[in-house]
Amino acid sequence: MRRHDLDWLRVLVFALLIFYHVGMFFVPWNFHIKNNHTYEWLAFPMEFLNQWRLPILFIISGMGTYYALQKRSGKQFALERIKRLFIPLVFGMHFIIPPQVYIEKVVKNQFTGHYFDFWPLKAFIGNYPEGNLSWHHLWFLPYLLLFSLVLIPVFLYLKNHPQSNFNAWLKRIVQSPLGLYLFIVPLYFVEALIEPFFPVTHALIGDWFTIINCIIMFLFGFLLITVKDTFWNTVEKHRKVFLLVGIASFSIMLMLIEAYQDSIYRHFIEAFLKVANLWSWILALFGFASKYLNRKSKILSYSNEAVYPFYILHQTIMLIIAYYVMNLEWSLGLKASIMIVGTFGFSWLMYEFLVRRWKYVRPLFGLKKKHKT
Repeated sequence: MRRHDLDWLRVLVFALLIFYHVGMFFVPWNFHIKNNHTYEWLAFPMEFLNQWRLPILFIISGMGTYYALQKRSGKQFALERIKRLFIPLVFGMHFIIPPQVYIEKVVKNQFTGHYFDFWPLKAFIGNYPEGNLSWHHLWFLPYLLLFSLVLIPVFLYLKNHPQSNFNAWLKRIVQSPLGLYLFIVPLYFVEALIEPFFPVTHALIGDWFTIINCIIMFLFGFLLITVKDTFWNTVEKHRKVFLLVGIASFSIMLMLIEAYQDSIYRHFIEAFLKVANLWSWILALFGFASKYLNRKSKILSYSNEAVYPFYILHQTIMLIIAYYVMNLEWSLGLKASIMIVGTFGFSWLMYEFLVRRWKYVRPLFGLKKKHKT
């Protein structure tokens, strides 16, 4: 049975990505281009979102993999993943990402000239950031493709052995909130022992913390969906508990960071609070979505198909808008509003009139050729 709450969560989290990337333009963190004024206070809500927004996407992707494998063989699944992930990645790197790199190079005085002086002759020379070839925000696609292909044997075993002792044990532990928190054990060791030595790069090669952390989340998604209603009943029943734990752990983590200087002791405590926090928010979101969002609608049907093209298009559109407002003496609210509305608006126009209706364009954005009317 299809979980409409998963579809809603997928749509909402990807929509949240637009707000997050707009925030990156204003927060004092490294980003492709920055506003002429940055705002320190934005770091707190951005850090809050940063804890769980990517993990929940990989978990939802793992859950979607379970459904995809129910009607496909391992070979069919692999081919389907390549079509839906690799083709949009290659297309995006050649046509969607170059405007982002061009704008950044122009702003940083690393290139002068018009866009077509840059693309295609210089757009693919060398690897970013020294060179120009990059996958930028599309890094999610090669990682997801890698995880999907590597874990096929594991997924097929779990699919073909639904009555295994492992599945029986898994079903027992997810019947209680405390059992669900056992999932943070591997996350804690990765956060405490691997993260300090492998900074996040999204370059795939050598990005060991991101790879290990995200593949665990992806696997967790598949495991949790295999126990079906046992998981959903637990998160729905105890959703308020997970919410309270999330609020408490994030608050304590902020106080710890403010009160104590960085040390080995603070690192291990902070690592525990971080994984407890992100896991609590993820469980709470699943619980509230199960309670209130597990119903289909026409808006959901439309949005569920649109979300992938929106994800591919949004950052390029956003950075083009940002380029034209970055040095204006306007308020944060006005600039952010223009960027958010403009990004959603132009993404929708391109999806509706250039992607959705053209069967030969649809696969370039990860959609099947035929679309539902």
